[in-house]
Amino acid sequence: MYQIHLFKDPRHFQILFQSSFLIYGVVFLHWSSPLWIYAAYFITGIVMHTICEAGFTTKQFPVFSSRWCTKWWMGMPSALISSYGLCLFLKTDMPEVAIAASAIAILSKYIIRINGKHLFNPSALGIVLAVLWSGKAWINPGQWGSGAFLLAGILTVGVIVVTKVQKLDVSLAFLGTYAILLFSRQALYLNWPIDFFTQTISTGAVLVFSFFMISDPKTTPNHPVARILWAMMVASIAFYMTSFRYIVGAPVFALVLSQMMVPLFDQLFRGTNFQWKHFTASTLKPAMS
Repeated sequence: MYQIHLFKDPRHFQILFQSSFLIYGVVFLHWSSPLWIYAAYFITGIVMHTICEAGFTTKQFPVFSSRWCTKWWMGMPSALISSYGLCLFLKTDMPEVAIAASAIAILSKYIIRINGKHLFNPSALGIVLAVLWSGKAWINPGQWGSGAFLLAGILTVGVIVVTKVQKLDVSLAFLGTYAILLFSRQALYLNWPIDFFTQTISTGAVLVFSFFMISDPKTTPNHPVARILWAMMVASIAFYMTSFRYIVGAPVFALVLSQMMVPLFDQLFRGTNFQWKHFTASTLKPAMS
């Protein structure tokens, strides 16, 4: 028999905090999306995760065997995190769009892979494709507001989560570069009031992206130096899209574009692929008799 130690796996922390943000948005910020949209993200994500595990791992383990069920269970946190990412960023009133976005997000982890890694952040890819192709979905950064309590909470728990997987460098490199570029343009070049810059950089959408999306350890470069350079590139593209193309939700679009360059960074800066195994293996401990 085995007992499960939930918080040995950093993904469980992320799920807990993403749940808190979603509840806060729905209850206190009065997000307008119907609740069944959120249900569609989660149900589709879980179903697609099950289908993909059955379809892509049958050569390793028979479906519904104990080893297959263990692998399915250990992969479930990632599927839930992807579903939460859609809930927190993607807005739509169309059930078919929500279902398609969630299905694409999960499926992309299994079919778009290079050198043993899935190329795209699943939720980011689902969001971008839903916005570009459907015409009935959008990103609404303003839904988060800029309340001090919310921002302090996101910043605190974000640091906790990314520190657990030792990817704080990505978050800080992106946030720092993005802030410097925005400040240079808005405060120094355009001479706008400093409050405008502060509001732009401190929105909940930017902080949630910085600590819960771009920091995904499975889709960032392996080497620390490469991660920092890559995060700075994401920030630069996001700055250009925001300041000169006026694209709403620019960081998410910049992330998807920049992830096409991750294999090149991995070739230039050799490192080891991140694996959840050393976390998930420790979540199952023999139970004391």
